[in-house]
Amino acid sequence: MRTLYHFPLQPQSRKLRLLLKEKHLDCDLVVERPWERREAFLRLNPACETPVLTEDSGLTLSGDYAITEYLEEAYQEPALLGRAKVERAEVRRLITWFDGKFQREVTQHLLDEKIVKRLYGRGGPDSAALRAGKANIHVHLHYISWLIDRRNWLAGEEISAADLTAAAHLSCLDYLGDVPWEDHPVAKEWYARLKSRPSFRPLLADHWPGTTPPAHYANLDF
Repeated sequence: MRTLYHFPLQPQSRKLRLLLKEKHLDCDLVVERPWERREAFLRLNPACETPVLTEDSGLTLSGDYAITEYLEEAYQEPALLGRAKVERAEVRRLITWFDGKFQREVTQHLLDEKIVKRLYGRGGPDSAALRAGKANIHVHLHYISWLIDRRNWLAGEEISAADLTAAAHLSCLDYLGDVPWEDHPVAKEWYARLKSRPSFRPLLADHWPGTTPPAHYANLDF
């Protein structure tokens, strides 16, 4: 059986869970705690990082970018990296935006400070980093709103891996109650559309020990 080794509050793991569901690919999920450096997981990925995907054939893939590209080439419908060359370039650009710029400016300052540092025994959150993350997220939500004012989805008229990537990051931060949705109604409406998709439901059921999401987290109507 196809298996995804993932960490529930990691955006890259969540992106692949969404991608697999959108492509209607059955997959067993194994929660991995990379900080424990489990020997069996190290044999799958010596870097000891999630996500890792294994196929029935014995193929093992690590890294969300490599897995995303593999799934798109191996299972072409529905196309989630775009169809025409220009569309594919725009989807990849936005994936890089959220997995790169958003990760550095927002996710690392909020999710990593509040959750990841504690799990790895690196101390408590840095207040300056938290302030930076809370300020920076407004810039990105404005950008999402700007795109949605001009397109049906982030990269064009059809949902794509760009939407799944952005939503994966925001869903982790929403779990912490750190997304100022009321200040960004257009971005909120876009996210509500994603929350309503069947692929998103399993993410909304996630609960990590010691943390409780806000009441609106799993509410499809906010």
